[in-house]
Amino acid sequence: MLGWSELETNRDTARADAADVSGAPRAAQSGLLSGTRVATAFGWRPAQALAAGDRVLTFDHGLQPLADVTRHPVWAGGTACPQRFWPLDIARGVLGNRGPFRIMPGQAVMIESDLAESIYGDPFALLPALALLQMRGVDRSPPPDRAEVVLLHFQETQVVFAEPGVMFLCPATRDLLDYALGATPAVTYDILPPADAQRLTAAMDRAGGVPSPDGALGDV
Repeated sequence: MLGWSELETNRDTARADAADVSGAPRAAQSGLLSGTRVATAFGWRPAQALAAGDRVLTFDHGLQPLADVTRHPVWAGGTACPQRFWPLDIARGVLGNRGPFRIMPGQAVMIESDLAESIYGDPFALLPALALLQMRGVDRSPPPDRAEVVLLHFQETQVVFAEPGVMFLCPATRDLLDYALGATPAVTYDILPPADAQRLTAAMDRAGGVPSPDGALGDV
């Protein structure tokens, strides 16, 4: 099992592996794997089929238009994809999800848990997917050849709904000048630090995972 100690020990190596000598990315750490369906104004649609201007259902702000959509290969190196970049395979029910899904190791996922509420005072917690690896029902496998990830960008950082009943964090694309002039984002999202995320997922695993939420999204 790839633990946080190994991740942190090999952090510099991972950064070197993630880019070629020109600085161009060879590996994607986050983003939605092509084929992941998200909730939009027109129902569930594959992430790779979306374009700027399409309205996507968000956790805090309802339907929001996409500012941009970018796509990158999971691995563009000339050798087999290193294991540290392999996606995670999440079995049905681990996070209260209605079906299995795959997620990139650096992608932030939002979970709803009574344990999170008892520890942090909020039932919703954002954590990097790699923290899930210690849970039963979570494994990882190499990406298919030419696999891609899709990054959905909004004017402000948002959390979106994916079809299996999970929520993913998506980045903002606001101009850096806006922030330099003191613009304040409408909502800020804090991702749990690795040690805290690991403690939470270990406690969730001992408790048997996350129950399927009542009233989960069905047909959109």
